[in-house]
Amino acid sequence: MTAPDAVEPLPFIDGIVYGEGPRWHDGRLWFSDGPAGKVYSAGEAGDVAVEVEIPRASGLGWLPDGTLVVSALFDAKIYHIDAIGQVTATYDHSDLAFSTNDLLVAPDGRTYVDLYGAEGGIGLVDRDGGMQVVASGLALPNGLAFLPDASTLLVSETRGSRILSFMANPDGSLGAPSVFADLGPERHPDGLCVDEEGAVWVGCYDSGEFLRVLAGGTVTHRVEIERGWSVAPALGGSDGRTLYMVVDDTTHEGLVNGESTGWIMQARVDVPGAGSP
Repeated sequence: MTAPDAVEPLPFIDGIVYGEGPRWHDGRLWFSDGPAGKVYSAGEAGDVAVEVEIPRASGLGWLPDGTLVVSALFDAKIYHIDAIGQVTATYDHSDLAFSTNDLLVAPDGRTYVDLYGAEGGIGLVDRDGGMQVVASGLALPNGLAFLPDASTLLVSETRGSRILSFMANPDGSLGAPSVFADLGPERHPDGLCVDEEGAVWVGCYDSGEFLRVLAGGTVTHRVEIERGWSVAPALGGSDGRTLYMVVDDTTHEGLVNGESTGWIMQARVDVPGAGSP
């Protein structure tokens, strides 16, 4: 088997507590910092701005009208935020889960979110904040993204050590899962993003690496991270070929207590992002 190409990470920004949910949007890298209760954006030169303050912010997405949607971690809430950074609605889904996590908004406004309860699931959120469970029985669902066909939803199953794929119907319902890539028992996928060739960049948080993975599981490229958790990647920059990688130095107990040190690395890659998540 051919070894994956090594990609060298370079510094981008630091000074965050626990970064999550990176997204390239309107010419800037947006990301959340749950323990700090903030959503930030950063320009390509590394200038950082606070966009909104949200308790336990995690996943990010935008509705077609520009409304920012933010999910929480260690709480089952979803927030809507307007263009000037004001929270316009808060939706509590504690009847379905004790926590949400990552969040994905499709171009047509369909919104999917991780649900953590007695088992892991995926929730479908309507424009008015209502939710229905469209997948269940998952071993800690995590990163969410669409393949370029816009009808295949990918989900990192962290405790299952694999990436699952679901056919997404026009009404938002999901078909039965299939395995996009089995990463092996030593790798636990976290956040992910998709490039124009349909490959997935995924952070394997506790093995210290970001991988570019093809359908079927072949790893073509690998970024080694010297310390910390490899939490989530995003493809962006002016040409879509900058890979941004969120790294957080913490423990499971530390994350619960908000004890962490986070930063973001960057690297240049050949295939641009497909715009998801």
